[in-house]
Amino acid sequence: MFIKRIAAGILSAALLLTTAAAFSGCEKKDDDRKTFTVGFDAEFPPYGYKDDSGEYVGFDLDLAQAVCDKRGWELVKRPIDWDSKDMELKTGQIDCIWNGFTINGRENEYTWSAPYFDNAQVMVVKSDSGIDDVSSLKDEIVVVQADSSALAALTGEGATEENKALAESFKELQQVGDYNSAFLNLDSGVVKAICMDVGVAKYEMMQRGGGYKILEKNISTEQYGIGFYKGNTQLRDEVQETLMELLDDGTISSIAEKWDLADAVCLTKDSKVTDSDDDSSKSFGEMIGYVCKELAKGMGATLSIFFLTLLFSLPLGLVIAFGRMSKIWLIRQVTKIYISIVRGTPLMLQLLLVFFGPNLLFGLQVSSNYRFYAVIIGFSLNYAAYFAEIYRAGIQAVPKGQHEAAAILGYSKAAAFRRIVFPQMIKTVIPAITNEVITLVKDTSLAFAIAYTEMFTLAKQVAAAESTIMPIIVAGIFYYIFNFIVALAANRIEKKLGYY
Repeated sequence: MFIKRIAAGILSAALLLTTAAAFSGCEKKDDDRKTFTVGFDAEFPPYGYKDDSGEYVGFDLDLAQAVCDKRGWELVKRPIDWDSKDMELKTGQIDCIWNGFTINGRENEYTWSAPYFDNAQVMVVKSDSGIDDVSSLKDEIVVVQADSSALAALTGEGATEENKALAESFKELQQVGDYNSAFLNLDSGVVKAICMDVGVAKYEMMQRGGGYKILEKNISTEQYGIGFYKGNTQLRDEVQETLMELLDDGTISSIAEKWDLADAVCLTKDSKVTDSDDDSSKSFGEMIGYVCKELAKGMGATLSIFFLTLLFSLPLGLVIAFGRMSKIWLIRQVTKIYISIVRGTPLMLQLLLVFFGPNLLFGLQVSSNYRFYAVIIGFSLNYAAYFAEIYRAGIQAVPKGQHEAAAILGYSKAAAFRRIVFPQMIKTVIPAITNEVITLVKDTSLAFAIAYTEMFTLAKQVAAAESTIMPIIVAGIFYYIFNFIVALAANRIEKKLGYY
């Protein structure tokens, strides 16, 4: 029966993969346009971000607004998860990606506008780090934003041999979801440098009030363009034609001067679009094999978080449950407040506090190994609070007569709990514990909040790199099978305890 259920789950997943593959090949048709939806990373100043008034602003968004004003379109600003940008584009949720989007290395993945902006990737370090050259970063930890131009410049297919050698000299090249996390890592001393866009670097350094410096040598130079869905040349041509009109009437120059980026604008009257006919996409079978191989690299991290969290949180939850039921008022109130705070705040916030707290609160510099410990500590403390309330409910559900009968038979309180109350409590709470364990399997993906790479993070990164949703679906299959096994094991345990 177990094998049949697993087979049915895999068959359903295979059908989903086939549907996704077919869907990913669908092309969109461009009808009469009234709106123009621009996808952008809302944490990428000065190209696109949310200002103090809560409005989305930026150099690229101003350019997009000027195009819409010229063509009579309504601009829709759509903040997106950068790792999901290709899925947003393929499903028609956005019309283009316009947000400091690097052409280099992605020439064959999108239909591009002509380059309009010259950019560079640089290394940012603390002013007092003693690091004056990129060669000094040997055996140090460097951080980049996931699926960024900086990552591509160091490890991508188009990376120079010099940059690949530089990346290999690092102790580790870590990925984070946004630049705020990158600077928190730098401030805490966990990493020694951030590789990032020079325009963003200057903006962030100005906003953070100093204490940083940019190393002189650029890691790479590149050009920004507007990325459209592959083959959507009609919309691209309309936008490109409008940009040339804005170049002629001086609008682009005015916008560039407003954002102090005039020196980097490279759009000229001679700029032309270039369409690539190269289709180097992998076959369905090749993609499945590649995705499984890549996700296997993060499976160990996911399983480590899962098992170590259970190892520490299950017994800790029992201790907290005893504190919650203690006759001592102070202990009872402290545990009650602890449970309330942990259950009332997001797990992601708790992970950030555990990891960055020592530096933000006490100015302590933490080691690079602390990242994994922070994940386990954060998860264990969080789940212990939930398990504590489940245990308490189970203990209080045991009839009072059981306690009285144990006392009559001469059992001490400890022996009565161990031999009579605890087994009955476990039988009662198994379903609730199972629900929490299943949730834990899925929550392991939150470890990326502090740049710890596990399987689902790798799935998003591969999906972004390969412009397909398939890695996400493959990861979903893993979670489904894993949770199915967890539920089956819990069901067996519940049946064995049925005699209670």
